Amino acid sequence: MSHSGIVSNANVAALSLFAAAAFAASPVDAHQAPTGWTYPWACCSNMDCQEVEDKSVSEKPQGYVIQSTGEVVAYGDKRVKNSPDGEYHWCAHQAGIDAGHTICLFVPPKGF
Repeated sequence: MSHSGIVSNANVAALSLFAAAAFAASPVDAHQAPTGWTYPWACCSNMDCQEVEDKSVSEKPQGYVIQSTGEVVAYGDKRVKNSPDGEYHWCAHQAGIDAGHTICLFVPPKGF
């Protein structure tokens, strides 16, 4: 084996390690909340959920109001779920005819 073959193999090994490290350090999987819990597949199809700021969701007597769309999701609606990390998470169609339509809304428990 020539010296250039050794260098080439070393480069390949180094690039493989770099790629593995970069993959491991990549942002949270699209199907997971930033704190690491997994969104239910039925809510997001691996792409439609995101954590949102508290001010993105407000409450009125009829239910939760999604500020960006004006949509009201009733308190008793089956799309309303308890948030495992105490943050709001909104799962909505991001494109197409149903864009902005809520699939699931994770809300902090009242005592959180």
